[in-house]
Amino acid sequence: MSARSFIDTQDFARNHSEIRGELPVSGMERLSDLLADSQGGVRYALRGGSDKDGQLYLEVEISGICQLLCQRCLKAMAYPVTIANRLLLQVEDGLEQMEGDDQPDSIAPNRHLDVAALLEDEVLLSLPIAPRHAEGECVAVYRQADQGGERHPFAALGQLKVIK
Repeated sequence: MSARSFIDTQDFARNHSEIRGELPVSGMERLSDLLADSQGGVRYALRGGSDKDGQLYLEVEISGICQLLCQRCLKAMAYPVTIANRLLLQVEDGLEQMEGDDQPDSIAPNRHLDVAALLEDEVLLSLPIAPRHAEGECVAVYRQADQGGERHPFAALGQLKVIK
């Protein structure tokens, strides 16, 4: 998606419209603080529809890989993003009634919805609060303090000493 796309959500859903594309990670400004680098992108599909009761919705599918910063070792880690979500279009009154964990996700209808912002929101919501490599995959943070194998968390600071 080279230029930003905007849709009228109700019209999009009523017409069962669909758009597909790729969004570069570098274009997601709010996501950039969480990334080790801004290389790559995510593929997406956005489809509108209505269920048998006439309830309008948007289906969002996103897949790709983000390079997050591991909070344990502060090195880059590949984090696969796979999202499949249905967002019901609800007027404000309906949103208040549907609050709760077991209720489907909902958004208010919008005549000028920024598709890139919606996709970025979905990616941000799918990320872990504190991303970490799997156990044993992090670069060692601790150094061996002595030959006995005792770990000392500040042993690495000894390498920074300047001898005059």
